[in-house]
Amino acid sequence: MRTDILRKTTLTVAGIAATTGGIAGPAIAAHAADKPAPKPAAERELHVRYQAQPNFYYCGPAAARNALSVQDKNIDVDTMAKEMGTTENGTNSINDITPVLNKETGKTDAYHSVEIRDSKADDKQTDKLRTDIVRTVDGGRAVVANIAGTATDTDGNTHSFEGGHYISVVGYHDNGKTVTIADSANPNTASYRMSVDNLADWIATRGYSTS
Repeated sequence: MRTDILRKTTLTVAGIAATTGGIAGPAIAAHAADKPAPKPAAERELHVRYQAQPNFYYCGPAAARNALSVQDKNIDVDTMAKEMGTTENGTNSINDITPVLNKETGKTDAYHSVEIRDSKADDKQTDKLRTDIVRTVDGGRAVVANIAGTATDTDGNTHSFEGGHYISVVGYHDNGKTVTIADSANPNTASYRMSVDNLADWIATRGYSTS
């Protein structure tokens, strides 16, 4: 399925419990301030209620449906397809996915599109992708990516979509250096892991939806 290149697109609140000893408020506050701030997780994976795509051209709606399932949302792929303008030629670009993710998430700015225009992602683009995935997954959402070509996962298996494809990124490991992908194309390879470097190059010339 051919898809187009993207076009132009803590503050931590500490609860203070009262004690029977009548300890003064400032003393309690000072004790809370001594506690180190929680560190970001080195890994996190969201629960996906996976569904395979029903035909060869519904990968865009299916990827969005799988991504939204981590938020406990269950949207019919035919409804998704209509909203995205999906035809037998596929879903045109990630810019058709992002508005639907926002609508179903209930926030106009929950997602935005990011493009990787070059034929191969550079270090800056790869680092941004890693940061975007970690932030989005930490927020309880999945990333949707428009990919094309062939990429190799961490088990050495290749995944080839020369005409283009959409996938969901639903987790990360090793501080985002490796990611977990939910792929609607084939239920036999519904989930696999890939280095973020390989994923960035897979997205190159296209884009992704992220928080």
